[in-house]
Amino acid sequence: MTRRLADLGPLARMGVVAGVLFWAFLTLFPIYWVVITAFKSPTSVFGGPTYIPFVDFEPTLAAWRDILAGIRGQFFRTFTNSLIVSLSAAVIATTFGTMAAYALVRFPFRVRLGSGLIFFAVALGGYLTGFHLLGMGRGAALMASFVAALLLAILANRLRLPGPVLGNDDIIFWFVSQRMFPPIVTAFALFLMYSEAGRAGLKLVDTYWGLTLCYVAFSMPIVVWLMRDFFSALPVEVEEAAMVDNVPTWRIFLGIVVPMAAPGLAATFMITLSFVWNEFLFALFLTNSRWQTLPILVAGQNSQRGDEWWAISAATLIAIVPMMVMAALLSRLMRSGLMLGAIK
Repeated sequence: MTRRLADLGPLARMGVVAGVLFWAFLTLFPIYWVVITAFKSPTSVFGGPTYIPFVDFEPTLAAWRDILAGIRGQFFRTFTNSLIVSLSAAVIATTFGTMAAYALVRFPFRVRLGSGLIFFAVALGGYLTGFHLLGMGRGAALMASFVAALLLAILANRLRLPGPVLGNDDIIFWFVSQRMFPPIVTAFALFLMYSEAGRAGLKLVDTYWGLTLCYVAFSMPIVVWLMRDFFSALPVEVEEAAMVDNVPTWRIFLGIVVPMAAPGLAATFMITLSFVWNEFLFALFLTNSRWQTLPILVAGQNSQRGDEWWAISAATLIAIVPMMVMAALLSRLMRSGLMLGAIK
């Protein structure tokens, strides 16, 4: 059982304080280095390490002038793209992932493994049949086979098929397993699917909806996984009392469960938003120029002379400041919610 700092001896307190200060130094020094590098000139960067402005080097706003003037790329457009896509994907993923997590905690589900095998067989066989034998396009064959496989799998799940029956924990594991694939494999496959959709007339590469739907799909497992633990910790007696009064399920969820889970909802939204805001690989594969995001532009701040760290540092500050502001705003909600729960 941990003891409070006041209960420790003098030497122990000094050791704890020294450890905290050392950890704070390791955490904050990289941020400090990025800040001062953003105000250095190329000569100050390549002339050796300098640490204190106006003492070791003369600060300059050259890197910031280049960014604001558009010399280093369209920062305003990429910043707006990142803001729109990140907020949209985080809101959509948190909304639907929260509802899915609540359903997996409060309602039992039974999915027969045989119906999943039927879905796979019909989807693959239908696609190959439609594309190679019937002469359908790739997009049309894929869509038709998917719809047919989904309908047959839903109907087959109602039958008493042989084989194991999967429950809620298995469904949760399936959600989490989506994050176990190497991102490069998934990004390449997604790019091929988007390209085929573009040939069929549905443009998804370098579009708002294409990038947003990609981030929603890959953020949903995180939301479901995190919110499931929050909902599991909530007292079910409050919901049962509301059911006795014939309160509809959707009102119980929106009026009772969501307010009680507000701290967890804020934390999950923040984690999802930071994941989407900092994501690099999918944006690299799925965008060209119009919907390019900020991480792509930050990574491209170099020239024939090599990495220009003053420009990279200035761009990095632009990228991290919005997340710091969002974390500060949502942390108040999380603290107030946790304190309210402790008082109750």
